Amino acid sequence: MIVGRRPFLAGAAAAIALPATARAAPAASSAPVFTTSNARWQNAYDKALAVLAGNVRVLPYIPNPVLIEGSVYNGIWQECGPHEALVYRHWRPDVARASHLTFFALQRADGQLPANNKLTETGFGQIQMVVPIAATAWELAHATGDAELLEASYRACSAWDGWLMRYRNTRGTGLVEGFCTYDTGHDNSPRWQGVPDQCPNKEAKRYPSGFGLPRLCPDLSATVYGARRALAEMARALGRGPEADRWTEQAEAIRRLILTRLYVAEDAAFYDLDAADRFVRVRGDILTRVAGEHVVDQAVFDAMWQRQLGNPKAFWSPFPFPSIALDDPSFVRPIPRNSWGGAAQALTALRTGRWMDHYHRSAEHGTLMNRWCEAIQQDPSFRQQIDPQTGAFTQEDAPNYSPAALVMVDFTWRLVGVQQVGGELHWNCRPAHPAARGARAVLRTDQGQVATLAYEGGGATLTLGGTRVARIDGGHARLVTDTAGRLLRLTGIEAETQQPTVTLMNRSPRRVALASNADATLPA
Repeated sequence: MIVGRRPFLAGAAAAIALPATARAAPAASSAPVFTTSNARWQNAYDKALAVLAGNVRVLPYIPNPVLIEGSVYNGIWQECGPHEALVYRHWRPDVARASHLTFFALQRADGQLPANNKLTETGFGQIQMVVPIAATAWELAHATGDAELLEASYRACSAWDGWLMRYRNTRGTGLVEGFCTYDTGHDNSPRWQGVPDQCPNKEAKRYPSGFGLPRLCPDLSATVYGARRALAEMARALGRGPEADRWTEQAEAIRRLILTRLYVAEDAAFYDLDAADRFVRVRGDILTRVAGEHVVDQAVFDAMWQRQLGNPKAFWSPFPFPSIALDDPSFVRPIPRNSWGGAAQALTALRTGRWMDHYHRSAEHGTLMNRWCEAIQQDPSFRQQIDPQTGAFTQEDAPNYSPAALVMVDFTWRLVGVQQVGGELHWNCRPAHPAARGARAVLRTDQGQVATLAYEGGGATLTLGGTRVARIDGGHARLVTDTAGRLLRLTGIEAETQQPTVTLMNRSPRRVALASNADATLPA
């Protein structure tokens, strides 16, 4: 039986949904297609897709397939699973949907979402959140016009926020508290040195005595900030204006608290604040997580970039980003398996798409993506982490890890393909890139149009629905159009100034000087 899925937002794609227990995989013809004559790149890309297909599984309690973490992780974690499935949605929209609804279906009556659902158990012994499930659920529901998912997400994520404020705000500050190592998913990190991995008796409402607990955590609080922003958008889409205003106010309130209580300007860094109001001064990838939810404004981010994230002595390693700053005395060497004590993690790399463009670091993002794709092509076993200085994968980690496979796939499209970002299409034109050699990227948009980016003759041709949108020659640029193919802007995506020649439909060629990370429009 087919049921209607109500369009809930102007411009959202009206669609038909199968019931949750009967959603099928999409036809192969509707999935994105990328081909290149660069055999090394193509082999790594194809193998990544094969790893992801192999990691689509059915877990206990829920009959629908989800994307598991892979490697030794036979399950799905709230920290990362919904985000990973969102990245994978164009290949398996049914999996993306089920990877969210799983957490909502297993939610306890008091509002607690599970930290994970594994072959062996459903875990409630920590909160383990990074990318807000509310944010990924909203993006998925918005893109697909899925009213059923929207309503389920709003209900579940509202209740989750209430649970967090009841049980993870014991100090009454309004910030979210960390009780154990697994709360932030920072296994084997000096950030949590000596602190138990899980909460006592696997009960996330409790924390062990001692250890300076509970801590006020910038990244956990940033996750709630991002979730509240998404909840405000959901409420507006549902026609609940006063609730949207309340979520917006609460989001701004926790953002202010993060900045006033947990940011140390002289270090340009965020730290945990322990139960004695002492900072835990370990410089780790907390900074990327706070940036991922856009907590800081551009000025604060620029300070963080100059001092920390973009500093080669700290986080801007040859293969960014280390989980602990290179110059932090707590950096762990030699690098052991599953270590957030210094290794550059595929999960952190995958999340960079959530913030580097936002903060006008598209060129540096290109560098990071190239480094990770090169590391994967050197060793296409898709393991969890690499040495941030050499790019060597930790061989003690098992292969076939979904985040590493997603890095290869997602970065390919961000480097030389076309992506849909809300109501925009981002055409990432790099004709001289190794992956662009004879390459063709074909994406079906949420509006049902086929977008094609084809490389030939030293340039790139952009077509939408069979109609030529533009041609670019002589340089690299991101062309941003609306979903009808109308040019909105150009973005500089290389460290050096580019001078591409852009030819729009029915217009003469125009040469544009495009500075790194700058936006420009075509001259009339």
